[in-house]
Amino acid sequence: MREVYSLDNPRMPAPTPSLHLILPFAASLSEPCQQALPRLDDAQRLPHLHQLLARLGQSTRLDGEEYALSMPHERVLAQSLGWGDLADGTLPWAAWQAKASGIDTAGQAWGLLSPCHWLMGRETLTLLDPDELRLTEVEARVFLEVLRPWFEEEGWTLVYGTPTRWYAAHPSLASLPTASLDRVIGRNPDVWMPDHPQARLIKRLQNEVQMLMYEHPLNAPREASGQLTVNSFWLSGTGPLPDQTTPPQPSGTQLVTDLRAPLLASNLADWIATWQTLDATVFKNACAALDAGQTLELTLCGERSAITLGQPAAPSFSQRLLSSAQRWLGRTGPLPSALLPTL
Repeated sequence: MREVYSLDNPRMPAPTPSLHLILPFAASLSEPCQQALPRLDDAQRLPHLHQLLARLGQSTRLDGEEYALSMPHERVLAQSLGWGDLADGTLPWAAWQAKASGIDTAGQAWGLLSPCHWLMGRETLTLLDPDELRLTEVEARVFLEVLRPWFEEEGWTLVYGTPTRWYAAHPSLASLPTASLDRVIGRNPDVWMPDHPQARLIKRLQNEVQMLMYEHPLNAPREASGQLTVNSFWLSGTGPLPDQTTPPQPSGTQLVTDLRAPLLASNLADWIATWQTLDATVFKNACAALDAGQTLELTLCGERSAITLGQPAAPSFSQRLLSSAQRWLGRTGPLPSALLPTL
């Protein structure tokens, strides 16, 4: 096997790149999820997850509470981008994603404008996942053009991103804290509107859009075919980039979002199945990276907190031998049903 050497010091092996896996929606506080957690304790079905828990020790913990505007995985990613000092609800994901998409953010304050369906019951109001709209690009662009005049009259700039992600720029977003879309899905959006002077404009626009889209001709064919109508929007990820040189993605960081959709939909059977899929792919590759001496961190995120598991870089031969012996003896780390409820 040929050795690889660093160009700076040809006598020293080149450093192995580090890998940081961030896993949102590893747990939720809902009773069905808490009851499902023991199903993750089966090491035969999730062998690579259990290997990782046995081989990686807890290095850091990011505590929070379930009523924070920003999700734990967003705070972890924000720290890796150098945004650790930004206030809750002011992580500028819109400007960050817009810049990564090639949009000139020009130092403006941006927000993620998500077209969505607010389900209105007799006594409850619930924001549904925008992905459930199943908007095509053609449909989304038409809806955006319908709403554009209402925003531009107030001095907003709207830019299309994807069918469920539009970008909006306005001076009022510079200091307006907003709740993450993932916080609000499946919940009453009115509860998550910030108590902030600049939020009045957002509330007024939401009311105007709801009246505009009520029985709008664009929604008629969707309603006739049993699809959800577009009847409102949610604004999140607001603020200007603190540094225009912010990288589009921290090197070696991978945000694994596979668990998001089934957990937000409260589909625990699919959520468990997704864990098994991850075990056969992402976690298997992570174990292989550890075997190759790669530095690895795994961050598990829930609704309140995040735990990062990691190990020293380039473990010694004796450490690798001990790790192999522990696996051979069947020694395990903490069980998922004991670790994940703390998130």
